[in-house]
Amino acid sequence: MKQIFLLAGILGLSFLNAYSKSDTLHVITHNKMTVVTDPVKGSRSYCAWGEFPSTKTPIRKIVMHVTLGSPVGMRCADWDYSDRISIRRKGGVKGPDQNIEIGRMLTPYGGAFPKDWSFEWKADVTDFSFMLRDSVEIEYIHTGYESNKDRGWALTINFEITKGTPAAEPVALEKVYDGQFLYGDSACSIEQQLSPYTFRTRPGDSFVRFRVYHSGHGMNATDDCGEFCSKNREVWFDNQMVERKAMWKKCGENPLSPQAGTWLYDRANWCPGYLLQPDCYDLKVKPETIHTVDLNMETYKIPKPTANEVISAYLIHYRKVTATNDAAIEDIAVPSRKDLYVRKNPSCMSPTIIIKNQGSENLKNLTIRYGTLGFKLNNFLWKGDLPFNKTEEIVLPGEIQSNKGPNVFEVRLLSPNGKRDARPSDNEMTSSFESVPVLPIRMVFKLHTNHEPLQNGYAIKGLDGKIFCERKAGSLKVADSTYCDTLNLPRGAYQLVVEDTGGDGLEFWANPKGGHGSFQIFTADGKLIRNFGPDFGCSIYYGFRTDPKADSSILVREPAVALFPTLTTGKTELNYFCNEKHEVVVKILTDAGKLVEEHHYMDFNDGTLPFDLSGHPGRYYLKVFINEKLIYNNRIRVVKKLEE
Repeated sequence: MKQIFLLAGILGLSFLNAYSKSDTLHVITHNKMTVVTDPVKGSRSYCAWGEFPSTKTPIRKIVMHVTLGSPVGMRCADWDYSDRISIRRKGGVKGPDQNIEIGRMLTPYGGAFPKDWSFEWKADVTDFSFMLRDSVEIEYIHTGYESNKDRGWALTINFEITKGTPAAEPVALEKVYDGQFLYGDSACSIEQQLSPYTFRTRPGDSFVRFRVYHSGHGMNATDDCGEFCSKNREVWFDNQMVERKAMWKKCGENPLSPQAGTWLYDRANWCPGYLLQPDCYDLKVKPETIHTVDLNMETYKIPKPTANEVISAYLIHYRKVTATNDAAIEDIAVPSRKDLYVRKNPSCMSPTIIIKNQGSENLKNLTIRYGTLGFKLNNFLWKGDLPFNKTEEIVLPGEIQSNKGPNVFEVRLLSPNGKRDARPSDNEMTSSFESVPVLPIRMVFKLHTNHEPLQNGYAIKGLDGKIFCERKAGSLKVADSTYCDTLNLPRGAYQLVVEDTGGDGLEFWANPKGGHGSFQIFTADGKLIRNFGPDFGCSIYYGFRTDPKADSSILVREPAVALFPTLTTGKTELNYFCNEKHEVVVKILTDAGKLVEEHHYMDFNDGTLPFDLSGHPGRYYLKVFINEKLIYNNRIRVVKKLEE
């Protein structure tokens, strides 16, 4: 049976057009709410009401921000569970249960996160703007079976609502698919479950948006499907294929890194620590006509399957696009302080923005004015062919100028398709950012290879793309060896890029045979400037400037500490380097917090410390203290035998 949700009151276009200036408000439903599992049931519901704008208020855009943090009195939870965010009820406690998924949070491996940790994701939920009106109950369902006594999450859900004329007006929704669909069963194929869906358009419909949340889960014994295998999915509309894509996501560039578990393993359209981004397909229709949509999965059969494709899909009925030429700035990725863009920041070159076409005409050219406040602005003419509701990431040329400390970067969009923008309220955006470090002209760059040296390389690039130093991946042939480059870099702006073609950095706990490596920057006289964590997945980006007047403030105050292996039959080593000597205390504790060993090292600043937990399988934490301050915390997994 079709489920159709209609807008209670249709907004008058004259009223919409009168509302031109952007205005933003926030509706927070869950505010640092402690979220834990129900180990008996495998899921627990957390509901909260929000007071959203009335139907008389025009809404331009809604962005849902989801933040997970360390809960009060607990540590962060361990496992990568799939959590659902839904519109549960509208209009009060007696309203019907609507159960419309508007977000899917894949929780991170949080076992090693510090007590003050938090991370924010976001997703555009404007498609549901006609439902997010007046009193709405938002439900967060946290799944999983881990302990709920000492670990969990602090959850915040914040709806950022921009008032103003919508790019197009959503008026109704139909639920097409919603469930966990067994994949690989020869007795009941997934195609029998994902049957074609026929619908009739409404009076005034101009297009429908097919919005799909889709992720693969479960692990078959022979091929690790559905979490760890790539399968193709097709979207069909009226017997015509709209798209065929691999349901697969690379995780080695995950902005939330490192994590305690297998965070960098590629997965079936998701990664640990990820707010799933839906696939959206705009399908042109005429009013009061009949159409069919369908999802088809690649043919796959296996005995006793456990793989599940978790899919919810909706049709949102839209009236016509309200403007012809309408460009919008979606975000500034570089420079930025936002969690989602942490890998590319701070940076001193190649500003990066995301634009969106909100007009009915394809966006083919656009003037972009940009720069740091207090400095001269630049102009860039972008050319492309961007359809309605599509976004594009644009890397702008030039240097990101800055003063020392906090700065503000500004972007303005001008003259879409050479015309006046119909809705200029979302053509401007600013981003706060920190200036990059200023390093001395003469430095030493050290790469210590692991046991897979051919996977690693690095380069130092200048503003115009000039390469000042490069060791290409595939050229480093000696394992467990240090490659040093002493460079004199002229005063200017630079970017260091370190890569690992294997996607598991210079060290990864689940690959102990890969060994341990490091990348560090030193002054010419051997003082540590920067130590990069080896568990970085695919890449490291590091922006910096050079100046002959750089002072000692650039030296690292805290030590560089690395523990390897963390998956072991007992033996492990702690590598330690610090520019200053301290009394260093190392404690090894059980997973429950019981002290196993404690070691003191007086006037210590450089060396390798061996430890042996042979014969004691289990999980441990190794913690390093200086002046009673915890400066390092990592887990050790002691097993009887390492897998081949």
